[in-house]
Amino acid sequence: MEMMLQTTELCKSFKKQKAVNEVSLNIAKGKVYGLLGPNGAGKSTTLKMLAGILKPTAGEIYFNGKPWSRKVLSDIGALIETPPIYENLSAKENLKVRSLLLGTDEKRIDEALQIVSLANTGKKKAGKFSLGMKQRLGIAMAILGDPKLLILDEPGNGLDPIGIEELRGLIRSFPAQGITVILSSHILSEVQLTADYVGIISDGILGYEGPLEQGQDLEELFLNVVKKNRRAGEAYA
Repeated sequence: MEMMLQTTELCKSFKKQKAVNEVSLNIAKGKVYGLLGPNGAGKSTTLKMLAGILKPTAGEIYFNGKPWSRKVLSDIGALIETPPIYENLSAKENLKVRSLLLGTDEKRIDEALQIVSLANTGKKKAGKFSLGMKQRLGIAMAILGDPKLLILDEPGNGLDPIGIEELRGLIRSFPAQGITVILSSHILSEVQLTADYVGIISDGILGYEGPLEQGQDLEELFLNVVKKNRRAGEAYA
């Protein structure tokens, strides 16, 4: 199986605290990979390293079989934390600003809006969008450069059930468009319906990685991994 992204013993320390501890990920091409973990587990820190926002303390990242460099950022789209939206601009105007930064063709703006179902929002200002619409606009900004890899950090946070269902369908549509997705979440039921593979991280340690089997009890697996990591951390301390 071809890999879009791999990490080898990836580490990130802040002062004396190791937030990510020797994490080795294997993200297959054309799949949705769910990175799971409790709050503070190291998920966001890991994704920020993959997106070039943070520099690893140690370890390696490989993108499409080659060592990660700043050059690959044009092939990576990311929505980490709050979408970078100008609330006084429409969806299209927001993407125009982004397009100028990326140097993308303006016709890609309409394509991105169509993909995230925001093509009919007209001149409505983004500040008046629902939370779900803002998340979709953030994703449109992330896919504007036609990336090979899309990184989404807790994209379902704060969404109502309808917004979550729409988001799920959108994420599931990306592999058919040639986009591999890394999805971080602590909502297990949602990942169960969205991801092809899962990695479970707790206390900075990747305790499990593998395909998500149909009928698998993800909650039981998650709790077992988190408890095991916690016991290992206490024994190490």
